[in-house]
Amino acid sequence: MKTRIKEYRAKYNLTQEKKVGVRRETIVFIEKGRYNPSLKLAYKIAKALNATIEELFILEEEDLK
Repeated sequence: MKTRIKEYRAKYNLTQEKKVGVRRETIVFIEKGRYNPSLKLAYKIAKALNATIEELFILEEEDLK
C-alpha cells in the first residue's frame, strides 16, 4: 500500500508522531509501506492531517489479493 502521509506532513509542517500518539518508527514504517495501520490508526492519521483515509492511503491491485 502506498501512502501520501509524508507529503501531507510536509504540507502542514507536522512531526511524525505528535498528533496521533504513536512512535515515530510506526509512522516511518507506514510511510514506507512496511506496515498497514489499523482502521482506527488510519482514521487518526487522516484526521490529524486534515485529509480522508482515501486521500492518504492508496491501495494497489496486489494489496487486494
